[in-house]
Amino acid sequence: MTPRSWLYVPGHRHDRIGKALDSGADAVVIDLEDAVPVTAKDRALENALDTLRTAPPGRRIWLRLNVVGSEWLDNELAALASASVAPAGVRLPKADEPESVSAVADQLSCDVHAIIESAAGLLAAPRIAQCHRRITGIALGEADLAADMRVQPSGLAWARGWIVAAARAAGLNSPVQSVWTAVDDLEGLADSSRAGLAQGFFGRSVVHPKQIDIVHDAYTPSADAQRTARQIIDRAAESVAAGESAVLDDDGRFIDPAVVANARLVLDRAEATAASGVNV
Repeated sequence: MTPRSWLYVPGHRHDRIGKALDSGADAVVIDLEDAVPVTAKDRALENALDTLRTAPPGRRIWLRLNVVGSEWLDNELAALASASVAPAGVRLPKADEPESVSAVADQLSCDVHAIIESAAGLLAAPRIAQCHRRITGIALGEADLAADMRVQPSGLAWARGWIVAAARAAGLNSPVQSVWTAVDDLEGLADSSRAGLAQGFFGRSVVHPKQIDIVHDAYTPSADAQRTARQIIDRAAESVAAGESAVLDDDGRFIDPAVVANARLVLDRAEATAASGVNV
């Protein structure tokens, strides 16, 4: 199943890593970058490697590495090259240039998500998305991007559409939605997550366990959505059998192959969620 929730946890806080693993998050991202003080970088890497060795089988563990050109990233790449257990993937922050992203991906044996956090990275996003076979996702780091662009978070709607287009044009999965930083505003998180799904995102980074269920609810197809999708697919099958490629359903909705493709996506996501043991 494609993760719906990506729970970030500071790598230098071993106690919090354990709690994150015990949470209901679909994926845990051990942060080696912004959440870790400079004096704790080595400890964070040690904790991450230890977690990879001892975590329950099948637990999705990702690492957010440090930025390209830093000595910390060099240490992380060297450690991962000799690690006995690889992470499910890594998230590479401040991805600005396809050449540097590709050079990092060359040194890894896992999936890589490139995080776009600057105007330069945004312009290069279509090329970054296609720069290496290990790039399986791109996403926005909205706080840094807004600061670099000198806009408010509400002014990033066009950037969200751009990153979705860049990802899908490269054949990548739908991007993961950026963090909702107002941890206590769960209603805002729910509204924003539903909007993210409508805009072409799937799943969301979270920074607190109480955000997980909200995100899961937004990104799990509801029973009504599944029912509608099945009706669309069944009606389309009837139209094909009758020699038609497009038809109106009983409610007057126009159904063509593109509508059917979206309906199949809803059911595929629901099936994957159900297979993971989550009721929808």
